[in-house]
Amino acid sequence: MVNLKIDGQNISVPEGTTILEAATKVGIKIPHLCYLKDINEIGACRVCLVEKVGMDKLVTACNTAVEEGMEILTNSSRVRQTRRINVELILSDHDCKCVQCVKSGNCTLQKIANDLGIIDLPYKNIADVNRWDFNLPLIREASKCVKCMRCVQICEKVQGMNVWDITGSGYRTSIGIANNKKITEADCALCGQCITHCPVGALRERDDRDVLREVLADPDKITMVQIAPAIRTAWGEGIGLSKTESTTGKLVSALRRIGFDYIFDTTYSADLTIMEEGSEFVERFTHKDQYSWPMFTSCCPGWIRFVKTQYPQYVKNLSTAKSPQQMFGAMSKTYIAQKLGVDPDKIFSVSIMPCVAKKYEKGVTAVDDTGHGKDVDLVLTTRELVRMIRADNIQPSDLKEEDFDPIFGEGSGAGVIFGTTGGVMEAALRSAYYLVTGENPEPDSFKSIRGMDGWKEATFEIKGLKVRVAIASGLGNTRKLMEAIDKGEVKYDFVEIMACPGGCVGGGGQPTQDGCEFAEERGQILYGLDKFSDLRFSHENKAVQLTYEEYLGNPNSHRAHELLHTDLEHWELDMIK
Repeated sequence: MVNLKIDGQNISVPEGTTILEAATKVGIKIPHLCYLKDINEIGACRVCLVEKVGMDKLVTACNTAVEEGMEILTNSSRVRQTRRINVELILSDHDCKCVQCVKSGNCTLQKIANDLGIIDLPYKNIADVNRWDFNLPLIREASKCVKCMRCVQICEKVQGMNVWDITGSGYRTSIGIANNKKITEADCALCGQCITHCPVGALRERDDRDVLREVLADPDKITMVQIAPAIRTAWGEGIGLSKTESTTGKLVSALRRIGFDYIFDTTYSADLTIMEEGSEFVERFTHKDQYSWPMFTSCCPGWIRFVKTQYPQYVKNLSTAKSPQQMFGAMSKTYIAQKLGVDPDKIFSVSIMPCVAKKYEKGVTAVDDTGHGKDVDLVLTTRELVRMIRADNIQPSDLKEEDFDPIFGEGSGAGVIFGTTGGVMEAALRSAYYLVTGENPEPDSFKSIRGMDGWKEATFEIKGLKVRVAIASGLGNTRKLMEAIDKGEVKYDFVEIMACPGGCVGGGGQPTQDGCEFAEERGQILYGLDKFSDLRFSHENKAVQLTYEEYLGNPNSHRAHELLHTDLEHWELDMIK
């Protein structure tokens, strides 16, 4: 233990603790901009400077370890003056049009500048020029970049993709695409983790709200929206609702006030995905010599982009089942339109997703099979949904509990846990067990694969057959898993991959709070909803049963393959469609 004094408070902390961590322990807040624990501790922003008594030079709190007898001043006159100058210099290289920024009100730089009382700049503004195609799903505004390096470090250390890097030198040092490429030439998975960890508005998703506004105002269009399972864990964060208050009923109420004609739950098509993917796995598993192994899940477009660019030899191992988003899109313009008695050509299908890569997925030509335009016409992230609610001045206190529209608003607990790492695998195993044995397992029989470990594995026995499974979340962990599989160090039958750490609940389109990771907390909410659900098996979803009885026939039938499966070999990687 090391004894020191911070702003007059005596404190004892373990050796190796940083000044920033030690100050936090006693409730002293040291502002910082670039710091991310264990990921970006480089002191680049110089905002966390503090004074070490007896030393002429100020030191960075984020990466300076405590010393025995050290006395630290976090807010002395020297510290305040230097910190203010450093922030003013950052602002001189930053587009300060805060009212036009998606991060306004949730921007770390904005808060630090306000706290320091900076209302004017003594320096000429030299913000970089934006050179980016704003039609891409992922947007980078160079004029807002503060060179904090977070995007570089997240992409390298967590996701293992190395898309971003330092470019230029001197005062023109900036962040750009590694190896002097364009983003369209890089192997970007569009996971969006760089967006969720950017402290300012330099990185964001393409905002498609104006497109939706035009459609909502068109009397000839029928708007149909689906809500992904992970949305229910996070949508209320941006409008001040607590976890217990932000129910799906209130979300449905908000969407009705926005003006959607039909509101459904993607959990329905998650259950549909389980029926198709689970049946596909049973077919492959009982004819092992005819297939390549392991079989991989295919519902995460970030993972699909990753495997197509990094391990293309394994694309044939992917399940051919479409994602729940695309299955719902296919059903919306066929069976659902038929049940509602509406013209499918008038349907405008919208999905609200916790994901940036879903904006890419809906544009892939190979997923459109209904013959009525795009199966999914528009994708909004959770953040865009929150902006729409706020733009329409919808007050949280005015929202009432409302139900999804009938039939296709029904979903099982198995479909709900799709939104967290391991959830797809657990849901699939529940139904695979039933498909093999004709009996339901205990719903929590496969819960050993839950948790935030980046790479999990387990072996389960179904009617005397051992099934070896693995789960990975985050592309850095995925690469380690794929390398082990490729070298023959591990062997599995079924593997679930989610591009974002923690799964969709930690997706690149979810609301953010600087320095906080909510994936585990959100995942626990989904498991809680599953636990208390009256329906915990995808194959018992009555809407799914009706879909097969009236329209598809059986899982993996000819019609099911036409509408609910896709040829991933033919997926193009173009970001704009």
